[in-house]
Amino acid sequence: MVWFSNKNRPFEYGPYPMERLKRDPSIIDEESQLPSEARKTRPTIENNHLSEAIAKYHQLYRESGFLESLPSQAPVPDDLHRRAVDIKGAGYFLDVANIGICEIPKNGWVSGDEKPKHTHAIVIVQSHGRLPEKENLAHEWCEGLAAQAAEFRAFEVSVALSEHIKLMGFDAEAHDRDTGHIDLERLAVLSGVCIRDKKKITHPFLGQDYSLAGVTTEYGLEIDLPLDKSGLKARGLSFWLGVGGAVPGIEWNRRKKRRSDLSIFPMEQVNRVEKPTTLIFDDEVPRVPKRANFFMRARAGDLGEKAKREVARFAFKHPFAQSMVSLIRAMVPHQDGNVAEQKNKYLDPVENSKAIKSLSYFLGAEITGICEIPKYAWFSHYMDGEELEPYHKYAVVMLIDQGYETMEGASGDDFISGAQSMRAYMRGAQIAGIMGEMLRSLGLSSRSQTNADSDVLHTPVTLLAGLGELSRIGEVILNPFIGPRLKTVVLTTDMPLEVDKPVDFGLQKFCSSCLKCARECPCDSISWGKKVMFNGYEMWKPDVERCTRYRITNPKGLACGRCMKTCPLNKVVTWQGPLMTRLASWIGINVRWLKPLAVPIAVWLDDALRHGVRNPLKKWWLDLEIVDGVCVEPTKGVNERDLDLKRKVNPEEQKIAYYHADNMPAPDQDGPLAVDRKAALKAKQVLEYPAEAKARHDRGRPAPAHYLPTPKSFQEPSKKGSSNGEDIREIYKQPNPVRIRKSDDSSTFRASLSTPETE
Repeated sequence: MVWFSNKNRPFEYGPYPMERLKRDPSIIDEESQLPSEARKTRPTIENNHLSEAIAKYHQLYRESGFLESLPSQAPVPDDLHRRAVDIKGAGYFLDVANIGICEIPKNGWVSGDEKPKHTHAIVIVQSHGRLPEKENLAHEWCEGLAAQAAEFRAFEVSVALSEHIKLMGFDAEAHDRDTGHIDLERLAVLSGVCIRDKKKITHPFLGQDYSLAGVTTEYGLEIDLPLDKSGLKARGLSFWLGVGGAVPGIEWNRRKKRRSDLSIFPMEQVNRVEKPTTLIFDDEVPRVPKRANFFMRARAGDLGEKAKREVARFAFKHPFAQSMVSLIRAMVPHQDGNVAEQKNKYLDPVENSKAIKSLSYFLGAEITGICEIPKYAWFSHYMDGEELEPYHKYAVVMLIDQGYETMEGASGDDFISGAQSMRAYMRGAQIAGIMGEMLRSLGLSSRSQTNADSDVLHTPVTLLAGLGELSRIGEVILNPFIGPRLKTVVLTTDMPLEVDKPVDFGLQKFCSSCLKCARECPCDSISWGKKVMFNGYEMWKPDVERCTRYRITNPKGLACGRCMKTCPLNKVVTWQGPLMTRLASWIGINVRWLKPLAVPIAVWLDDALRHGVRNPLKKWWLDLEIVDGVCVEPTKGVNERDLDLKRKVNPEEQKIAYYHADNMPAPDQDGPLAVDRKAALKAKQVLEYPAEAKARHDRGRPAPAHYLPTPKSFQEPSKKGSSNGEDIREIYKQPNPVRIRKSDDSSTFRASLSTPETE
């Protein structure tokens, strides 16, 4: 609501106040008397590069949505309402505008396409994106495509929901407008998300600015009743004020009125600086190989057999998290491609940047920034040890919000944690993939850099693109408006672009005075002490090995995001959030001189108000675990943490392992290389602190020896196969999304997965 929190609003109600509208059961009989309809299609707009890119990805999703149902049914509740809460919550978590459920009448099927085994339909409503202004270069790309883009987004959700249901052991199928087997408009009326207004189907709050997709299933669910026609006049005072905890109409209107190249968050108000607030010696930061990534090390066996076994399932062992993996996997081979041979007509960096940002927001990004890519932000070697040469000048960095309300219902390391990551990875890969596809068709070399396959490290480019500051959490960027509740996707390109400056919103002072993430970390991997210099840059260095081990082997959940859950900056600061939170955020960004006084009070108040405690009204998911192809109740229980206000740690006694560049595996390391934790603990003795490092650098002294990465070993592949060749590819195939890249002039393959170490 405008002035108050929506903490008492069940998440499955969604962002619009549909629960306040009158229902009319008699419409069920009215609709059943109407004749069956033929399939309605929307042709791709010819010679429109964006339309063709969206259509390509839409087809990828169609081809990936044929997962077989698991042979055994999951122990789901008999309560149909609780089942519906799970399904609706999943839809709203994936950012749909509205979702409804109905039984399928005979005329709910397209003529001749009946599937009597499926008894229920789930109808998904997706609102249209913000169209660029006519003077914006992106207008010619996006004009006339609002419906097509929204249909694609709705279908993405329908595929994920259908696979979620199949992974619980029930049959289901996703349907879109062009190839689906159901009358989406009729089912939208029956499921209570739209109203038949003469010849039109109208949404009470979106009008005609929406698109539809659906799921049919044998899975029994509580149904919704059709809306009464009085719902056509639903946009009254209660809507504008957000009565009942729905997103206020004032907030929807504010977003709509913002310029299309601006995020819904006012990043233009944040102080810009010439250099990041993190000290970085560009000439000293070593480039690192993909083999050094700790998740990659776990896959290779460096962390032991248990970690090697669990890394293949740790983030996907819940059916909803697993449901998005097939979509992520489908996009990987299309992150790069041939560049059309045509003259570049986009030569103005300023206008190009506005257009690229507008396009990213049209497709669903939260916040976008642009920077030049420093050489150290590129990985040094592929997984097979071959050198990786930088190939693009610019990075378009996009943030994907992981969802505040779902995080409110979670502990941060329970059974929804993996889905929070998969959702962001799926959405990010989709946005950057479509953008890259379109730019290549315009003759502009571009490549999406995703969690499944990235040639760049995301943290430095996110920092340089002005999307946040480096935090105590470690190699995690905090944004002033969504805090650490984000994932990143990057589009690299040679399109001429205007870059953004880094930001300074006082986070270094805030994190210096706040230890909440470190206190609440379940594996004590976040530093309680001061910042150090690590491989050429200043940071609160986390114990990445310990963090990775816990996330991979967490027996009572999927991975971990406790730091994100409990951070005081994990808030909603738009009109959707409470007034005091918005006021505090505004002061923090615009009244910087108050920071020394305000930060200690804010940190104390965050605990006093119990921020970071789970809200049961926001827990919509079912706790389930996939074990050996069977969906069961969690075998070890579920993490149900809240706040540990009494916990204290002495920074001098905390043991942090520092894996400097000289303690990384060789780029071509063949087989497992066990981590040497004892050596990493002793590495604390050679650490530099920022002030002394700056003094050394200013005097022209060379970088410490431990900044030099382990060189290639030039080992011959073993007869049994190289762990970063054939064997490692087998690790990636199931169930992890992975890109297998073929060399231009040989049959050599590279398999690579990039996940920022502490993300």
